[in-house]
Amino acid sequence: MNKAELIDKVAQKTKLTKTQSELLLDAALEVIAKAVAKGEEVKLVGFGTFSTSARQSRKGRNPKTGTQVHIPATKVPKFKPGKDFRELLAKKSLGSTQVANDSN
Repeated sequence: MNKAELIDKVAQKTKLTKTQSELLLDAALEVIAKAVAKGEEVKLVGFGTFSTSARQSRKGRNPKTGTQVHIPATKVPKFKPGKDFRELLAKKSLGSTQVANDSN
């Protein structure tokens, strides 16, 4: 699903126009991104938690030349799915496994 398809689904669910749904989605994503960039956690109960994770500096290799390069420390975004989200995915994957087993 791409952003346009997501906006269509949100518009259908909320009875908002597509333009209003796009504004809502853009605003929500901007608020989440800015909060995480400031080092805050954004917890959406049942869905998951957005946060940052520190990656230590390390040595890597240039695959083309084989020379060793220094990779600096950085912060990266992290998402941890919530319990309800994980359970939904587990049920869906269980259902597809059963369908695959039934066809054999």
